[in-house]
Amino acid sequence: MSLDSIPTRRPRTSEVHPVDEVLPAHKLFVFGLQHLFIMYAGAVAVPLIVGPAIGLKSHDIAILVSADLLVSGIATIIQSVGISQLFGVRLPVVAGATFTVLNPMIIIATQYGGRSGLPYVYGAMLISGIFGLIIAKPFSMIVRFFPPLVAGTVICIIGLSLAGADITLIYGDAHNGDKYVGSVGRIALAGLVIVMILVISRIFRGFISQIAVLLSLVIGTVVASFMHLTNFGNVSNAAWFGAPHIFHFGGPKFAAAPIITMCIVMVVTYTESTADMIAVGELVDKDLTPNDLARGLATDGLSAVLASFTNSFPDTAFAENVGLVGLTKVRSRWVVTVCGVLLLIMGLIPKVGQLIADLPGPVIGGGATVMFAMVTAVGIQTLHKVNFEDNHNLLIVASALAVGLLPAFDPNFYNKFPKDFQVIFGSSITATVLVVFVLNLIFNHWTSGTTRTGAVQTAVSEGAVAVDVPHGGVPVRLHEKVPD
Repeated sequence: MSLDSIPTRRPRTSEVHPVDEVLPAHKLFVFGLQHLFIMYAGAVAVPLIVGPAIGLKSHDIAILVSADLLVSGIATIIQSVGISQLFGVRLPVVAGATFTVLNPMIIIATQYGGRSGLPYVYGAMLISGIFGLIIAKPFSMIVRFFPPLVAGTVICIIGLSLAGADITLIYGDAHNGDKYVGSVGRIALAGLVIVMILVISRIFRGFISQIAVLLSLVIGTVVASFMHLTNFGNVSNAAWFGAPHIFHFGGPKFAAAPIITMCIVMVVTYTESTADMIAVGELVDKDLTPNDLARGLATDGLSAVLASFTNSFPDTAFAENVGLVGLTKVRSRWVVTVCGVLLLIMGLIPKVGQLIADLPGPVIGGGATVMFAMVTAVGIQTLHKVNFEDNHNLLIVASALAVGLLPAFDPNFYNKFPKDFQVIFGSSITATVLVVFVLNLIFNHWTSGTTRTGAVQTAVSEGAVAVDVPHGGVPVRLHEKVPD
């Protein structure tokens, strides 16, 4: 089934499609705020993980958080409103920082000196964004090589490779000035956050269940204050308004290995966004044309370009918000526009970024533990769609995970190799992508009788999925009806 062959929908009595309907102001605000709550914990998790991992101080992390919210807001507005025939899928799609970039950013920055290595990160991100803009239109020729076999394996390794980051936050680091490093209290606090996520998800339903992670972070922070693990003194010093810090860590620098790595991240991000945008199109009962898809992907590429200037991260369509559209049945893209405006405003308020940056490590680590494990579970769910009978697919998955997990278990594994090799294969995600992509070509494509299909046809025929993580913690296949 392809987009061109989708049966014509039954004619509507109204000339305005529900996606284009402008709701009353109070409804726009309430529903937009709901989208913000759903994606907020996942959106700020990326800077909160990257910052400590490369040794940034609280002030620098606050700048990352503000930039993350700002770029996310801009990308969300563009996705929902659109810019001419160039950008925006014009669907209720919320954009947020992709977890795919976490491990590669940490590896690149570490290889080039920690904080002083960030110019190489953002130089590579700039090139990858331009690369993304170039390939957005012809991506239909590429995405067919990313079936559930490849996507599922990569999603699994994303979750598995991030496990060390949350452990560091929970345990603490004396070099960063953390209190009670390795104490029972820190570990118990992280455990409390995890338990609260489970309890809230199990007891409550609907909206409360969907913001279980966010509520648990708030509860964990309150408890941490009684344990003397909080320090929000920097918040009072932060300004109420601040423009983006352009090239805060220095002008962009360019090296081959980081550029290759970030371009691979962009391709994986495009694959992720393709599935989510197709899922949204089905949920809102609006046909998604190849041009729509190309404009949506181009917005992801544009977000990487903006991120390289503002010290942020590439964005992708957030699966959590895709699930919310199916749950609430609110299909207006202008609701998401309001969410984008709120994100943009928060990104221009440094106090918000500083407040988030000062959240206790065990609290963030506890929430991140669940989110990263959920990413792995999503990968397993995706692999469930793969046929493992009478083929080499099991061997492909095993080989790719084996290569990808080597640097995850021992970051010094490739220390004797050239730096460029370390940057590419020292990242579990990029190593896994390369191995599973090549092996899939060798075993499943370079055979007689291989047929060519477009990106959308492949995604639809494969049952493009995204996962509603907050919905009780239970993954939901989005081409099916989301349970009430």
